[in-house]
Amino acid sequence: MAEQIEATTLIEAVQLFLAELEPELKGRRAFHAKVAQNALAIVARELAQAPQAKEQALLAGVIGQGAPLDDLRADLCGHLRTGQMGAGTPGLVDALLAVAQAKCAVDNPRYATLKRLAG
Repeated sequence: MAEQIEATTLIEAVQLFLAELEPELKGRRAFHAKVAQNALAIVARELAQAPQAKEQALLAGVIGQGAPLDDLRADLCGHLRTGQMGAGTPGLVDALLAVAQAKCAVDNPRYATLKRLAG
C-alpha cells in the first residue's frame, strides 16, 4: 500500500509538471506532453482500481480454482476452444463483461458505453 501511495505521489508530481509546462509547448511537443499526461492518468487509475486483481478473482470464480492470472486466461481459452465452457457457462458472460468494464474504466473512463453499462 505504501508503494502505491508513493507511486501515485510521483505520478501526480509529473502530471503537475506537465500541466505547468503545457502552455509553453507547441506542435509536436505539446502533443507528446498530452500523450504523457494521458498515460500517467491511465497508470494512476490502474494503481487505484487494480483491474487485474478483479479479473483474477472473477476468472478464478468461473473456472473454479485459483491460479496466476496468465494461467487462468490460458485455462479459460482452452476451455472455450474445446467447448467445455461457453456462453451457457454459469457466470462466464457476467465475469467477462465485468472484466471488460474494469479495463475500460482504467483505459477510458469517459467511454460512453461504459457509462451506460454502469448505469
